[in-house]
Amino acid sequence: MNKDVYNKVIAVEGLTKRFGTFTAVDHISFSVRPGEIFGFLGANGAGKTTAMRMLCGLSKPTSGTGRVAGFDIASQPEQVKRHIGYMSQKFSLYEDLKVWENLRLFGGIYGLKERDIARKTDAMLRELGFEAERNTLVRALPLGWKQKLAFSVSIFHEPRVVFLDEPTGGVDPVTRRRFWELIYRAADRGITVFVTTHYMDEAEYCDRVSIMVDGRIEALDSPKNLRAQYRAESMDDVFQQLARRATRP
Repeated sequence: MNKDVYNKVIAVEGLTKRFGTFTAVDHISFSVRPGEIFGFLGANGAGKTTAMRMLCGLSKPTSGTGRVAGFDIASQPEQVKRHIGYMSQKFSLYEDLKVWENLRLFGGIYGLKERDIARKTDAMLRELGFEAERNTLVRALPLGWKQKLAFSVSIFHEPRVVFLDEPTGGVDPVTRRRFWELIYRAADRGITVFVTTHYMDEAEYCDRVSIMVDGRIEALDSPKNLRAQYRAESMDDVFQQLARRATRP
């Protein structure tokens, strides 16, 4: 692997995952810079979920290489898990715990010291405007507030990279836009954001976007450059052009 990959938060070369005779991810190669907001798109069945599972240390590649947060995804999966954040559409919160208890729990899971957890909890509640909700059970929070809390939990330990797996599904456009303000703030602090989404307007917010088709990356560039390359008015137009190339059922 090229020495330059060690300066990248994510670096992948020829990454492949096969299940029997089916190739879910087919020799993909790309890298992601520190602090970059990287969109990882693809229709259902394109292979993006399988690729993300490998990047998070949850599935071992069949072949190829990959490093995330400085660790090899095949030989150091536990180190990868310790140095990343993760948020899915289901939020991964404990609804029967209070807001501050969720922050404390995940701080402990991530291995932070007790005094650091207390300090960071107070700071995060202030930043979110959740001070009055400190002792509120999570299940009583509005959906948009749960979303903000789940994202804050995923970066509580200041990971080098956070993986967001369709984090805005099921929320209204205004709430989605506010959520992206949190993403921008995290990127400004140097946290790399790797995000999948089905909302093509959100692809416009990314620094760069990759689009997978049938297990391969068919396009990778900034939204502006991709629109120019495919003579499209929007990222939705770009996505539709590429998705039509799919041959998988």
